[in-house]
Amino acid sequence: MARLHLYAAGITASFTILLIAAAAQDATLLKQAQEIFQPLPKDLASAEFPTTRERVELGRSLFFDPRLTIDGNTSCSSCHQPALYGTDARPRAIGVQQRPHPRNAPTVLNVGALSIIHWRGDRDGLEDQVAKAVTSPITSGQPDEKAVIGRLSRITGYAPLFKAAFADEPQPMTAQNVAKAISAYERTLLTPSPFDAYLAGNQEALAPAARAGLAKFINTGCVTCHNGIGVGGGMYQKFGVVEDYWKVTGSEPIDRGRADVTKDSADLYVFRVASLRNVAMTPPYFHDGSVATLPEAVKVMARVQLGIALGDADVREIVAFLESLTGELPADFATVPNLPPGGVMSSK
Repeated sequence: MARLHLYAAGITASFTILLIAAAAQDATLLKQAQEIFQPLPKDLASAEFPTTRERVELGRSLFFDPRLTIDGNTSCSSCHQPALYGTDARPRAIGVQQRPHPRNAPTVLNVGALSIIHWRGDRDGLEDQVAKAVTSPITSGQPDEKAVIGRLSRITGYAPLFKAAFADEPQPMTAQNVAKAISAYERTLLTPSPFDAYLAGNQEALAPAARAGLAKFINTGCVTCHNGIGVGGGMYQKFGVVEDYWKVTGSEPIDRGRADVTKDSADLYVFRVASLRNVAMTPPYFHDGSVATLPEAVKVMARVQLGIALGDADVREIVAFLESLTGELPADFATVPNLPPGGVMSSK
């Protein structure tokens, strides 16, 4: 009987040691994660970019309103659909009059937290991105800012909204203010996730498989590029460091990336590193939507960026971590607003 007690005590002691070791590993992993990533802030407003209720209300209407575009049936939300977590599920976006966009439409969710906008970095921030989209031949089709404002001014319900949002300006309805309002709305589209709760210190916010995937994500080297608030979205990197990307993805045509913007050969095949927030909800993947599933995208990235062939078990764990980056849709994005009243716009 005494031997049995000693045996049981030994098992208990061993189990306790294992628990202590596991707890220490979990604490180390959390500390690593807190050094590499940052949780989403509660608010992205600033003195330069205020998100007043009036601006956000106006921006939300403009975001969902197709009447700004040349054919009157395409809006920001056409490529950034709530049901698809701010994307359109196409390899490459389709704009006005079925004009194809050369690249995939990234999610608009959490975009205000990113330092680089667009795959090739050809925008000087969020406001500039919206301003250029307003007269883009693909996304708007409008010839100039005057045409946009001319159309807006004929929608009678917008005048009081612009006046409320830009009360100190003698002429509040301008293309610049359209961009400011839509950007103010987009800055509110934050999706805090279980990973944010984890970074705040709640280790149980991530399931064991997700924690294992986080450790794999760190140790494999993914965090070299995918870090910070956006788990990416803060730097440029060549796509295909180890191996030509198109040989693995089957991409056609082959996109030269940032080199076409900078005219610098050093930027050949360089793109913005994608933010991985909500990535499980936003297929297909990469700048050209050439890969359909997240597990395959993980394998491709490990292969062409790091020269690593991940096994299926490794991929499952990393995907479990990436799924923890999915947050709840903001309420005023999940539902479409009633738009300001006005006459039906012609396509001319």
